[in-house]
Amino acid sequence: MRAPSASAEQTLPAPDSLARENFDMVVRRLADDLALGTDSSLFMGGGLEYAGSRAYEPGDSVRAIHWRLTARMGRAFVRQYEALKRTCVYLVVDTSASMAVSSTPISKHDLAVWVASAVGLVAQRRMSPTAVIGAGARGGEMPASLSRSDLWAGVEPLRRRDYAEGTSLSTTLERVAGRAAKRSLIALISDLHDPGAVRAIRRAAQRHDCMVLHTLDPIEIEGARAGFVRAQEAETGRLWFLSRRGGDTDDGTLRSQLLRCGADYARLRTDRPFLPVLRRFLTMRGAASRGRR
Repeated sequence: MRAPSASAEQTLPAPDSLARENFDMVVRRLADDLALGTDSSLFMGGGLEYAGSRAYEPGDSVRAIHWRLTARMGRAFVRQYEALKRTCVYLVVDTSASMAVSSTPISKHDLAVWVASAVGLVAQRRMSPTAVIGAGARGGEMPASLSRSDLWAGVEPLRRRDYAEGTSLSTTLERVAGRAAKRSLIALISDLHDPGAVRAIRRAAQRHDCMVLHTLDPIEIEGARAGFVRAQEAETGRLWFLSRRGGDTDDGTLRSQLLRCGADYARLRTDRPFLPVLRRFLTMRGAASRGRR
């Protein structure tokens, strides 16, 4: 079985259509492509963290000199670093009914499972204990772990689409944020159809580093190409209309709300390659957290 490339991402099969061994192989290849060309210390927070500067002393390495500070102060200073503590990563995957409905070969649910599996594997390779947690009506809650088998055990119950599954996104986020003993990274992968999603993200971001990967079907952005279409929200039963001019998603408003909450935001479309978008997003947020000195 050949590995998926960035140009072939949208031909990825449904996760539950593959045998366990083939699924694992595809995830490993996706993780390799996702991390390709990135600095591991920026990508998921591994490596050393800048702690401060001190005056140069004989014997210090020239490579440690903080040239900008040295030029400003008129005498030599060197950078000091400290090892980063391991950050737990919790990947919360929305598997509710609206994620399964799709106008493209790969559904929002499929995309969320592939992304969570690949990001989870990259995080473990960066020595970050990781857990994948369902935010629908299925699956248990595995502890954050460096064990590959624990990662697959968290993903396995989520691989199948369910066209009748309810959502527990808000309550799951609040539970994960409350149980994490120390500041962790909580990554939500969802279409955000839960009415309480933004409120739950705001609360989680008060204690943890949060990022939202917003999965979108093109019909939610560009609208239906058949005049007005009456639709019903799968989880809540809310009635709404799709038009030729646009769907039900106001990306600018949602992005602003989440940024004000303190959560990083990126959107992933089911009709476009997601690896370049995801790689750029993770690398940029990693660089920002390191201060770009």
